[in-house]
Amino acid sequence: MNKVLLLFLVVFYSGFPSKGIGSVSTRPLAVNIGAILSFNSTIGRVAKIAIQAAVDDINSNPTILNGTRLKISMLDTKLSAGFLGIIDSFLLMERETAAIIGPQYSVMAHVISHIANEMQVPLLSFAATDPTLTSLQFPYFVRTTQSDLYQMTAVAEIVDHFQWRDVIAIYIDDDHGRNGVSVLGDKLAEKRGKISHKAPLNPGNITREEINSALVKIALMQSRVIVLHIYPSFGLDVMHVARSLGMMVNGYAWIATDWLSTLLDSNPSLFTTQSINDIQGLITLRMYTPESETKRKFSSSWNKVSKEKDPAEGPFALNTFGFYAYDTVWVLASALDAFFRSGGTLSFSNDSSLNMLRGGNFELDSMGVFLDGEKLLKRILEVNRSGLTGQMMFGQDGNLVHSSYKVINVIGNGIRRIGYWSETSGLHTGESPNHSISGDGLYGVIWPGQTTQTPRGWVFSSNGKPLRIGVPLRISYREFVSRTEGTEMFGGYCIDVFTAALSLLPYSVPYKFVSFGDGKTNPLNSDLLHMITAGAFDAVVGDITITTNRTKIVDFTQPYIESGLVVVAPIKKLKSSAWAFLTPFSPMMWFVTGMFFLVVGAVVWILERRINDDFRGPSRRQFVTIIWFSFSTLFFSHREKTISTLGRFVLIIWLFVVLILNSSYIASLTSILTVEQLSSPIKGIESLVISNDRIGFLRGSFAENYLTEELNIHRSRLVPLNSPSEYEKSLKDGAANGGVAAIIDERAYMELFLATRCEFGIVGQEFTKMGWGFGFPKESPLSIDMSTAILKLSENGDLQRIHDKWLTRSACSSEGAKQGIDRLELNSFWGLFLLSGIACFIALLCYAIRMVYRFSRDSNSNIERSSHSDRLRSFLSFVNEREGEDTYRPKRRRKEKCSCRKVVQKGGSLDDSTVSVHIENNPSAQD
Repeated sequence: MNKVLLLFLVVFYSGFPSKGIGSVSTRPLAVNIGAILSFNSTIGRVAKIAIQAAVDDINSNPTILNGTRLKISMLDTKLSAGFLGIIDSFLLMERETAAIIGPQYSVMAHVISHIANEMQVPLLSFAATDPTLTSLQFPYFVRTTQSDLYQMTAVAEIVDHFQWRDVIAIYIDDDHGRNGVSVLGDKLAEKRGKISHKAPLNPGNITREEINSALVKIALMQSRVIVLHIYPSFGLDVMHVARSLGMMVNGYAWIATDWLSTLLDSNPSLFTTQSINDIQGLITLRMYTPESETKRKFSSSWNKVSKEKDPAEGPFALNTFGFYAYDTVWVLASALDAFFRSGGTLSFSNDSSLNMLRGGNFELDSMGVFLDGEKLLKRILEVNRSGLTGQMMFGQDGNLVHSSYKVINVIGNGIRRIGYWSETSGLHTGESPNHSISGDGLYGVIWPGQTTQTPRGWVFSSNGKPLRIGVPLRISYREFVSRTEGTEMFGGYCIDVFTAALSLLPYSVPYKFVSFGDGKTNPLNSDLLHMITAGAFDAVVGDITITTNRTKIVDFTQPYIESGLVVVAPIKKLKSSAWAFLTPFSPMMWFVTGMFFLVVGAVVWILERRINDDFRGPSRRQFVTIIWFSFSTLFFSHREKTISTLGRFVLIIWLFVVLILNSSYIASLTSILTVEQLSSPIKGIESLVISNDRIGFLRGSFAENYLTEELNIHRSRLVPLNSPSEYEKSLKDGAANGGVAAIIDERAYMELFLATRCEFGIVGQEFTKMGWGFGFPKESPLSIDMSTAILKLSENGDLQRIHDKWLTRSACSSEGAKQGIDRLELNSFWGLFLLSGIACFIALLCYAIRMVYRFSRDSNSNIERSSHSDRLRSFLSFVNEREGEDTYRPKRRRKEKCSCRKVVQKGGSLDDSTVSVHIENNPSAQD
């Protein structure tokens, strides 16, 4: 009975090793772990020593695993990234290995991860940087180094920082190279860049001929920015061939991934060899590991450790992957400790599907599934500790958090840090990757060719093939584009701008103009642009309007002329009338102004009459004074003086008002009389849209779609026209006679059309804002350089001079015509002269009537009858006397009149002298 119970307990314990009995399990004395490395590689040689050192440090400290020791088996793949790695993984699985450190290569990791998934054995790789390994397809793969996802993001930001758009990628044609370059393409696309050419190299044995063939092809291409994503063992060979082909000179930019920094760190003697000349001016990345005391101690003891562990190789330098290999072992140890504390056991179960493999030397049927492998994997991903490389902690995607890189530049016999890149801070020049204090960007770079000038990143192709430039063969408006009869040469405004811009480029561009069109009708610009996408043309030059739809198929340069849509219609010139002087003020304005003249005059009279003799006298005289004073303020010629403070206050305010009224009147009247007034029944695009009139447009122009789609004008109202002569005829006929009411076309065309046709004009405002540009294929660097050249033409005045040469036509707005408009004629003022003449005539008539009336009154009271001649002389004498009377009337007239009368009444005598003196002082006394 006891035997049966004991057997039951053994079966129960073996069948459920990871369940509820974990709390009573004991730690094993040793844990089998494996490592798959390439001992002779740059990374593997360092990693082998670092892993062994980490195992020794852990085993020498019993507090880490509480007495459990790590038993490691390291297998050499002999620089093979495939078959030998698979065999090594099988060998490790036979030994009931709890975890495998490695593999070193991403290609091998793809294969072994499938085996690890079946056996539930975690893989901890410190060197497989392929970003696709963290997908759901490989749940048991754990990357304990930084992914190429972040490295390629850093490369893309470097490319964007220097404003490059095209790069060429040279890479090893395996999972490591292809997947890394694929991520680079995605990151560049996010920044509107691209990989223009990919140059894969054989992952097996790369020959010098293969490298030379790839680089010769690259040298003939336009892009001069090259990203080299390769293994350290082949990188220097590529750079040596590149230097021999003249690809390490001014104008080139090389960006190497972390293979170069790894190689330089592992072999410092390279700085003293000829190989350093092959990599001058390169930019490379190095995984950032913060400085710490443990890192410093490990680095200082490295020479001693490496000599002890591998005396045959002798001491060699430590690289970043060595730090990560060391930390990987510690991550595994920390996870194993947590695994055992949580009740995990090292139990393996044979897989029945492997029974068919029984026999042979490998004994594959003996491989067992790690029953608690998933639990150990979970503990690995939960590790959070500080190591030589900084914080070792995994994110949700299985990658290490806080990935960062140091950007370095190879200069002379050393390297120089020019910046950092990190997930959180991007590219910057701060003191550390995650603390940017100096702003975005990088320090100055010494580029290939020992120059500090940033390469343009692109040059015109040196394969000798000229650019095929498509030019529309126009039959109208030949001032813009025209072909010289009998030749293949072109001229015109657009052609001159293009050739002037080309002359400003820092490189020569061979080109050839190719006409497009049948020479009978104007070709469609949209068809011409589609020839670029078809590969028939390398660029298009002409009167090409930049529109939204067209920018989707080609890239345009900076606009070199503005040309929005305008409305052209027949106009009439309005001449100013004889009563134009009344036009500046409306009738109500005239009425209110006149009333205020009277009101102000009355107010001043009220304020002044009690203290000012100028505002006193008979009622008739006071009324005249009010009228005279108020209206004389218009000319500041009033002779009456104001004495009261209130009167002066009112007068000051009123004079200011009169000043404004007078200035406004003069300005408005000047404009009316000197500016040409034009009239048209069409006021602009708004009035044209709501009418039912027919509208003309240039056949093939984008204006047709704009009018129908944007302004909802029915197509039946649109009349396609082919030439300026048809424009003129249709406008003269008018909509009522089968013509059109207006033409809608681009301003550049219409200015030429109106230059010699003064009976038409632009009405309303320009209702679109567009421009003309040169078209190039999508992502063409030439479009960017040409845009810069066009801006230079605009700044130095050459663009305006070209415009004046071809497009200045001023027949309708010449200086003579302008002088004719400014010269004023009599018919604009005869109304004023008429008013003045009528006023003079009425005044003289009134004066004559009054004089006749007074003469007749005085002559009737005269007793003596005189002859007709005497009467005439007497009348003229009377008139002269009355003029003196009207001119001067002393204020004390009545008193002076009575002085003679008083002398007589008092019995005095009036001698002749007394009377003459009195009459001289008082002419009115002769009455």
